Amino acid sequence: MEIKTHESIDQTLCGEPVEVTEGTSTVRLTCTANMAADASGLVHGGFIFGLADYAAMLSVNHPNVVLGAAETRFLKPSRVGDVLMARAQDQTPLERKRIVQVEVSCGEDVVFSGTFTCFVTKQHVLAGS
Repeated sequence: MEIKTHESIDQTLCGEPVEVTEGTSTVRLTCTANMAADASGLVHGGFIFGLADYAAMLSVNHPNVVLGAAETRFLKPSRVGDVLMARAQDQTPLERKRIVQVEVSCGEDVVFSGTFTCFVTKQHVLAGS
């Protein structure tokens, strides 16, 4: 499926789309040393959130989709070298307000889960500013 949103995103920081279908997406992120928060190799949660957010945007896959809110949980730590997979499912695909469920896993372990509230606007949020 053609990707219609977030076309300029840095996929080394937010993940690489593996699959994008109507209402769903799967995005893979390899955690690199520049994502480490400390000398132990703990990955900063902002990168994991960014991965989940990007997966949510791709599940909606509209040029004007924006994030309005997120309720999230970090369930396990991630380390440099981990390969994370984010799977997103748009629960309300015909609405202007979209509720998207996202789970991020490392192997068999779920490391993050969230509910993302996204909006599809009539025009780009920066149009006219």
